[in-house]
Amino acid sequence: MKLLVTGGAGYVGSVCAARLVETGHEVVVVDDLSTGHADAVPDGATFVQADIADVAADLLTGGFDGVLHFAAKSLVGESMADPAKYWAGNVLTSLRLLDAMRDNGVPRLVFSSTAATYGEPEQIPILETAPTRPTNTYGATKLAIDHAITSYATAHGIAAVSLRYFNVAGAYGRFGERHTTETHLIPIVLQVALGTRPAISIYGDDYPTADGTCVRDYIHVLDLAEAHLLALANTRAGEHQVYNLGTGTGFSNREVVQTCRDVTGHPIPADFAPRRAGDPAVLVASATAAAENLGWKPERTDLHTIITDAWTFTRDRA
Repeated sequence: MKLLVTGGAGYVGSVCAARLVETGHEVVVVDDLSTGHADAVPDGATFVQADIADVAADLLTGGFDGVLHFAAKSLVGESMADPAKYWAGNVLTSLRLLDAMRDNGVPRLVFSSTAATYGEPEQIPILETAPTRPTNTYGATKLAIDHAITSYATAHGIAAVSLRYFNVAGAYGRFGERHTTETHLIPIVLQVALGTRPAISIYGDDYPTADGTCVRDYIHVLDLAEAHLLALANTRAGEHQVYNLGTGTGFSNREVVQTCRDVTGHPIPADFAPRRAGDPAVLVASATAAAENLGWKPERTDLHTIITDAWTFTRDRA
């Protein structure tokens, strides 16, 4: 298939684009490089440096079979401080993309959504039927896009799948996580091992969990990419399917730090700070629906494997 990958120079987008190329698809990557990296565009893909909102209408005249939409603003704190940037950059941009797909008869869409659409969960593991009550602007914009996709699928016959990620980590060869503003635990801990950060702060040690620290569901980025390929092959015209992507297993912040110590051989000093407002004690996905309907099963669920791949990428780039 001929596929457009928006945000394909970013972390998850680049891994997915690489797997699409490797499996024989014709791939066009669009990225404005505001957070992505030109050298993360996989060999064999065509690269267009632009804001997808500006070029979607013209670009999609080229006979595309589908779109994988990763491009987004994604910093939770920034979304609360500058909501306009997120409503425009995420929602308005996505509406322009959907309009371009409609106008050019592009039949299928896979959308990069997030577990942030759920907010504070009532039950663990989290099912796709859980209430969606995002607690930040970032999650609210992603939920708004999901609603828009449902409307366009119903009205215009687009075949769409939204994939709601939990905590993505790891790397795939030369494709890995390198944000200018890093907010994710594993890469921050690995910065300590590299010597670019003196210590790691763990927020809260009095949660109702086995060791008092927050528990999160970590999914390897390559397993995540494989889910996108399966979603692309299992879209249904006029339907918008929504699936959680996680392993169904949680690891605590203490476990993450200790595993980073084991992998890197660095002592990684850690201290405890007060809880952050809005941090749930446990966030773990139920991915049963993705297993049953897409045939997806994550294979790299061991935390040591996930962190080893992330560390290899981080160390090699350093």
